[in-house]
Amino acid sequence: MGRVEAQAAKSMKYKPDWQEAQSRLTALWHHELIDRPCIAVRAPSGKALGDLPQPVNDEARWLDPAFRTACAERELESTWWGGEALPSVLTMAGWVLCLGGTPLFSADTIWFDTQTVDFDKSTPFRHDPESPWTHMYRACLLAMCEMAGQDDFLIGSPSGLPANDLLSMLMGTEAFLLALMEHPDWTAEALRVGAKDQLKTRQEFRALLRERGHAYWYGNAGWMPFWAPEPFNSTQSDVSCMMSPEVFDRFVVPELELHGEEYGALWYHLDGVDATQHLPRLLSLPFLRVLQYTPAPCEPPNGPGHIEMYRLIQSAGKIVHIDVPRQQVEPLLRQLDPSLLMLQTHCETIAEGEALLEQAGQMI
Repeated sequence: MGRVEAQAAKSMKYKPDWQEAQSRLTALWHHELIDRPCIAVRAPSGKALGDLPQPVNDEARWLDPAFRTACAERELESTWWGGEALPSVLTMAGWVLCLGGTPLFSADTIWFDTQTVDFDKSTPFRHDPESPWTHMYRACLLAMCEMAGQDDFLIGSPSGLPANDLLSMLMGTEAFLLALMEHPDWTAEALRVGAKDQLKTRQEFRALLRERGHAYWYGNAGWMPFWAPEPFNSTQSDVSCMMSPEVFDRFVVPELELHGEEYGALWYHLDGVDATQHLPRLLSLPFLRVLQYTPAPCEPPNGPGHIEMYRLIQSAGKIVHIDVPRQQVEPLLRQLDPSLLMLQTHCETIAEGEALLEQAGQMI
């Protein structure tokens, strides 16, 4: 697709102060500060809403357009989107774009059936544009696009998984890790082909939104939402917590480089302490612009307990994007570079959120 210019709308139905938030997020992208740091604050809107109809089964929970748009409307209406919070919802159905795999559905998530591969044949992990899962996701996305119109809320990129995490799920984690060692050339090629398929699929669905006039056809929606004044890609490698830096460099970095080549900017989700061994390599990537960290259950939550890691990320000129308890906002603002910081938090009331934002400019 190549690089394109973003055409952001000047309004957003669920966020009257979108222009101000857009200005702060644009400054953040350029490592600048306007009046206060970027803080995304959510709080209950207080609107009375009716009961949500239940889906007929778990597959419909994720893929039925009527149910997904009803869920989206409920989340958008029931939330106050303060500061740099972006009105958006997670369309997790993008996980079914799974390189030919078979998705499995539960009430909480989407997973995948595993399959055995023949290393004497080419990779079976390819995107099928005519699969029933692709068609169902397309219908779900189009329904969300119709609901959003041009600029009511952010839809963003499909929430599909990268090839490295997908192959570890489709093959089974142990089989995938063994393949890295026993069949490295086959696995490297499978990852390259799968990554190109995933990127092409993302491009096609982004183009679908743009053709229908939706202003927010890129960006992160729902989980850790993020917007920038230019298109960017977002990705991760949760399986890398079980890789050495050398293995990460050979098998995952080429996929990251494909992301960088597409638009030149990358938002990356780093998952837990075991993945932090890859920080030096990640921070060396010139196209990496934002690093989001999610601590493992055995670690302290995001906050002062990780301050040295945040400083290391900022010293490399990257933006730190983290979800923190409201009580940790002030300590972090006082100890970190506010021009390279995106905080996401939750307040119990709108008044509490407004007070936090008003105080934020005085905390730096």
